[in-house]
Amino acid sequence: MSYGEQAADAQERGRGTWFTRLRSYVVYVPLAYLCTGIMGSLSLLSSLLDGDGRVQHWFARTWAKMILKIFGVRAHVTGMDHIDFQRPAVYAANHLSALDIPLLYAVLPMQFRILAKKELFVYPFLGWHLRRSGQIAVDQQDARSSLRSLNRASETLRAGMPLVVFPEGGRSRNGDLQEFMGGAFYAALKAQAPVVPIVITRVRELLPMNSFHVLPGEAELVFCPPVSSQGMTPRDMERLSAMVRHVMQETMSAQVPASVSAPRTERVTQ
Repeated sequence: MSYGEQAADAQERGRGTWFTRLRSYVVYVPLAYLCTGIMGSLSLLSSLLDGDGRVQHWFARTWAKMILKIFGVRAHVTGMDHIDFQRPAVYAANHLSALDIPLLYAVLPMQFRILAKKELFVYPFLGWHLRRSGQIAVDQQDARSSLRSLNRASETLRAGMPLVVFPEGGRSRNGDLQEFMGGAFYAALKAQAPVVPIVITRVRELLPMNSFHVLPGEAELVFCPPVSSQGMTPRDMERLSAMVRHVMQETMSAQVPASVSAPRTERVTQ
């Protein structure tokens, strides 16, 4: 186990109290599973009549808000004023916690599709919803299958549907920004669409990776200015990846002191 992983484990053992653990295991988590089962079932039923995914997205967004409400998690959002949500784009977010997806569903004001690793699609209800609602599975172990998925993602983007990606390919255990997979930006390059970096902070303290111990609190989401892909080709994947990662790394570094003392100046969603 690396030093970062050991530090993460030590931090997890020191989080909260016996009461907050008991509350999570006996109240929060069972309610979250119940909510997921009910909303997932209704979403699946709606897919029989939902031609464009709009109804299923409504169920997903409602589910996300319910999950955040159950856990007592609020989203403080900045930077949305300089984003044109009517324009198709790739929204690239760092990945710290199982709360990231509910946060993005609750905050993003438009319908979108997620480019996610194949393993998520095997989970009951969640995986069924992802598949039936048109989300795009990427098999990171199979290059040919992955390319087919990325081509499908670019077609989705060209058709006007925004995409959400986690370019790290998985959750960060120690909170640091991991290396990006260049393929995460293939769709943006093929469609000549901008990439909107989203930096999520203060969420790992609420629900770390591989934990069921949830603490109520406020997560921070920062929408960074879009990074243009105009004039680039798929050969520029690494270049675009580095540009987006640099923006996110700079924003994360600035958020460390800001998350402690900065005044709240923009909206909070639940």
